Amino acid sequence: MPGFELFGNEERNEVNDVLESGVLMRYGFDGMRNGHWKAKEFETAFAKRMDTKHCQLVSSGTSALTVALAAAGVGAGDEVIMPTFTFVASFESIMALGAVPVLVDIDDTLTLDPVAVEKAITSKTKCIMPVHMCGSMADLAALKRISNKHNLLLLEDACQAIGGSFEGKPLGAYGDLGCFSFDFVKTITCGEGGAVITNNETYYINSDQYQDHGHDHIGKDRGAETHPHLGYNFRISELNAAVGVAQLRKLDDFLAIQKRNYTIIRKALSKVDGLTFRRVPVTGVENYSFVNFFLPNAEVAEKAHSALSEKGVDACFYWFKNNWHYINGWEHFRNLKSLAPLPKEIKTQIQDLNTTDFSKSDAIMGRTISSLVKLSLTEEQVRERATKMAQAIQSVL
Repeated sequence: MPGFELFGNEERNEVNDVLESGVLMRYGFDGMRNGHWKAKEFETAFAKRMDTKHCQLVSSGTSALTVALAAAGVGAGDEVIMPTFTFVASFESIMALGAVPVLVDIDDTLTLDPVAVEKAITSKTKCIMPVHMCGSMADLAALKRISNKHNLLLLEDACQAIGGSFEGKPLGAYGDLGCFSFDFVKTITCGEGGAVITNNETYYINSDQYQDHGHDHIGKDRGAETHPHLGYNFRISELNAAVGVAQLRKLDDFLAIQKRNYTIIRKALSKVDGLTFRRVPVTGVENYSFVNFFLPNAEVAEKAHSALSEKGVDACFYWFKNNWHYINGWEHFRNLKSLAPLPKEIKTQIQDLNTTDFSKSDAIMGRTISSLVKLSLTEEQVRERATKMAQAIQSVL
C-alpha cells in the first residue's frame, strides 16, 4: 500500500485505450468507444473478486458511503452508528443525507466495540457502520448478531482493508453493503474512485441510479432515459476506471508483497518487551497494509513515534494527535461548523461530541502506532526498516 508505488505499462495501456477512443465519460457515445467500457469491465471483475453479485463504481470512497446509505433508504433523522477512529468521510457521508452520525467507542480491534454499539441503539437507529481501519476488521460476527437482532443495516466501510477477509468472505461482502476507496493512497488506486458492492438487487439498482442523477440506464439512448427518483453526480470517469482495471489485476500480487513485508516487521517488533499488537477477530485475515501495535501508555507511544521519526522511519502514524482520523482532531465536526445551515434533525439529535465520554477510545488510541507497509521496498530494505523500528521503540521503553 499504496498501489501507485507499482504503476507500470499495464496502467498506461488501459488509459491509452480510453484516450484513443476519445470517450472519457462512462455513459453514452457508444459508436465512438471501439468497444471500450472500462467502468463496466472494472465492475464485473471487482464483483467477481469480492464474491458478490453486484458492484457499482463511483467517484470516491466518500461517495460510495453516501450512495450505499441512500440506496438502502437511510435519510433525514435516521441514526448511523460509527466509530471514533475513522476518516472524516464517515460522518460527512452520513450528514450529506440529513442522517445523524452516532459515535461510539472502539475496542482493541481499533474499530467498533459491539457492547458500545448495542448500548447506542435507539428507535431511530437505521444502520451500523464498522470501519475496517488500517487493514483489519471489526468483530463482524458480533455486529451481525446485533444488526439481525434489531433489524438494522450492516454497512462495511472496507476502504482501508481491501483484500482482507472474515469467515472466508472478502471484507465488504459480509454485511448488507460494502464500500471501497480507490484514491491515490489505497492498496489499489484509480487516482480517485470508489465502489459499492452488495448481493441485494434493490440496493444495486438504487445505487446505479442514485450515482447518476437518477437515470434508470434502460435502453441505449441516454437522452430518453427516465428518472425514477432524485439522484446526484457521483460517477467515475473512464480514465479513472481504466487505471483501476490494471490495478485490480495486480491486487493479489500486492497482497502477497504486503504480507511478506508485514511479517518481517511484525517478527522484529514481537521481540520488543512491552509492545503488543492489535487484535484480529477469530477467522479474520488482515490485508497486511499496516502493522498496528500498542505501547504501555500514551506518553511512551508519543515518545516512540518521535524516536521512529528521528531514526528516519517514515509513514508511522500516531493517530491520537491526527487531524483527519480521530475525534480529537475533528473540531469542525464537534462544533458543527458548516457553510450552510444543517438539517434540523442533525442539530436536534446529534450527541454533544465535546462532552461525550470517549475515554475508552482515548485509552486505546493514545497507545496506538500504525506503520504503513510499503509495496516498493525490497526485502532487504524492509528488514532494515524493521530493525530501525525495533531499536527506536526499545530506546523509549
